Amino acid sequence: MLPYKTIGDASAAIGRPLTAAETLWFNYSATKSDYFLYCHNILFLFLVFTLFPLSYILLELFFHKKTHKFKIQPKVNLSFSQTLRCYFDVMRMFFLVVGPLQLLSFPSIKMIGIRTSLPLPSLAEIVAQLVIYFVIEDYTNYWMHRFLHCKWGYEKIHRVHHEYTAPIGFAAPYAHWAEVLILGIPSFLGPAIVPGHMITFWLWIVLRQIEAIETHSGYDLPWNPIKYIPFYGGAEYHDYHHYVGGQSQSNFASVFTYCDYIYETDKGYRYQKRLLKQLKEGAKTSGLQNGGSQNMSTVDLKSD
Repeated sequence: MLPYKTIGDASAAIGRPLTAAETLWFNYSATKSDYFLYCHNILFLFLVFTLFPLSYILLELFFHKKTHKFKIQPKVNLSFSQTLRCYFDVMRMFFLVVGPLQLLSFPSIKMIGIRTSLPLPSLAEIVAQLVIYFVIEDYTNYWMHRFLHCKWGYEKIHRVHHEYTAPIGFAAPYAHWAEVLILGIPSFLGPAIVPGHMITFWLWIVLRQIEAIETHSGYDLPWNPIKYIPFYGGAEYHDYHHYVGGQSQSNFASVFTYCDYIYETDKGYRYQKRLLKQLKEGAKTSGLQNGGSQNMSTVDLKSD
């Protein structure tokens, strides 16, 4: 709750007129408690878990002919009932674990210094903090994910998430309740180390989940702008991890690829990429030698 009764009081306190964004924030948040504002995360997560994966389902339903060629494992198709079951399993975890965790974790948010006050952070500050959050989360998530692939961690916890060897968007948060808690730690570390405004925290939670859903979407869409982020892994990178399954000791990173490269846990993936490239070049050469009669679409380079 803001300690100002009017916009004039707020302007006097910060020593300048409020910006348009700050005026909107004042009008919305002035009479609302910090706890109420923090709990917006529950609504945001529910909407993200529901709507963003749905966009990929609709893409497959209405633009199947145009987008199917970008499906990473084109031979695997889940039925509507299987997809719906995955969504309801995720929602059950959301209401039993994620939601209550959000409700109970507010004291930690206050302790680390997430603020709701004016002035609002600049766009440059928000972007800088989000970059830091992604880097911190990616590094710590790498090691926790790698731990979950040890014999005990996989058999007792992580195998649930790997039930989907060809992941879909709804399966991004599909996991054992213990994994939800364990992998929640990396997401919290960034804001704990570099605390910012509640708006930045909201954006962080939403963007991280959207990224996870995109990574598990099962589609490597060429027009996706985040493909151009340096060292970004994406759906094709993480799909290999699911395709290999429980035996996977590769591609542990959640967002970027540098940890796997540094610690040499991407050797299997890089070998497969070289092999597929050789097959593609060989098929192209064979097609040219036969007068171009061979159609490259007959060579399934993504799923075999």
